[in-house]
Amino acid sequence: MKIFFVSLGCDKNLVDSEIMLGLTRDRGFELTNVEEEADVIVVNTCAFISDAKQESIETILEMAEYKTTGSLKALIVTGCLAQRYKEEIYQEIPEVDGIVGSSSYDEIVRCIEGEKRVSVYKDLEYMTETNTRRIVTTGGTFSYVKIAEGCDKHCTYCIIPSLRGHYRSVPMERVLKQARELAENGVKELMLVAQETTLYGVDLYGKKYLPELLRELCKIDGIEWIRILYCYPEEITDELIQVMKEEKKICHYLDMPIQHGTDEILKRMARRTNKQELKDIVKKLRDNIPDIVLRTTLITGFPGETEELHEELLEFVKEMKFERLGVFTYSKEEDTPAAKLKGQVTKKVKEARQKEIMEVQQQIAFEHAKSMIGKELEVMIEGKLPEEGDEPGEYVYIGRTYMDAPNIDGYIFVNVNDIEIMSGTFAKVRVIDANGYDLIGELV
Repeated sequence: MKIFFVSLGCDKNLVDSEIMLGLTRDRGFELTNVEEEADVIVVNTCAFISDAKQESIETILEMAEYKTTGSLKALIVTGCLAQRYKEEIYQEIPEVDGIVGSSSYDEIVRCIEGEKRVSVYKDLEYMTETNTRRIVTTGGTFSYVKIAEGCDKHCTYCIIPSLRGHYRSVPMERVLKQARELAENGVKELMLVAQETTLYGVDLYGKKYLPELLRELCKIDGIEWIRILYCYPEEITDELIQVMKEEKKICHYLDMPIQHGTDEILKRMARRTNKQELKDIVKKLRDNIPDIVLRTTLITGFPGETEELHEELLEFVKEMKFERLGVFTYSKEEDTPAAKLKGQVTKKVKEARQKEIMEVQQQIAFEHAKSMIGKELEVMIEGKLPEEGDEPGEYVYIGRTYMDAPNIDGYIFVNVNDIEIMSGTFAKVRVIDANGYDLIGELV
């Protein structure tokens, strides 16, 4: 049988999809990139916010059409939407033949080979473990490594604990084994992901074990960059900062979602930091690692966010000058405490506030990009643009610096004369200009 996969949502979901791809390959199925040819289509869904749920539903319906226009014999739904809405999916989309819960993706082969209306659900405390090698879908030079599952924070806007269960760390030996396999397959950059990476190991080893994990990952031959995503600010330790300073392979880049910058809204969100504590951790990071790039996310229009609180958040953004920042409008999710809070904000106001923050942030980001002019940076080359440069024999390559996570941040465009550079190669580049979020450089 030919199998086609669709992976939606976060990079943690993508890791699950890559494991399922490996399991189906090991079972002898043929993988295809052409939907019309597929005998089985697997849609790995997201249900984090309303837009994600809508995208998941639309994708399932789109894939279901191949039962009449293609070769499709079985449609399987996995992931968070499958975990949350099993009965509704079966009732509303009768074309679906099987459902696999978010902690049961290691059972994908059993579901594919089962009878119609197969449902596979394991307890959310179950920790999936397989010996299969993932099929990396990110192009080969970088890959995500999921070091934990679930979350215990219970922020009032978030449904993740009920979809993914309590926080469970992946044993370090399994993380290291996976990282070595990725390095053997040519991966140069590892991105550590979880609902929260900073608490790694607390459940297994009785302490925050991320610094120890990082030191071991840095010993793996072939890995050049290690990037840490999803760090909760209150869990960042002096030991973690010290490891980032000492280990050359660890990018001076930290993804640290803070969600807001006012005490009142942070409290209503059940976040575990206040405004001053956020300022303190940002200062500590920048004092210890002067060239660090901080990425964060904010939620605008949270229940109870007045115009005054929005203005306070704007001032906070101006003061902090995060190098990378994204803004989401609050999504009212059923079965979350925030959905019942008074002071719900209209969609129009939420979107206007989002736009206003992003306009402020754009200027900050552009100024940061301009500040890079004249500096020499290590760049991972990811490909060559089809068009040539301004001069004969000049090529334009596209790459990333340590400041840029793939598919999230900007790029650097490198002018090269009469030299072919392989993707995945690291090159020393001098920044000669900035264009919005992106940099322009020349080979040193």
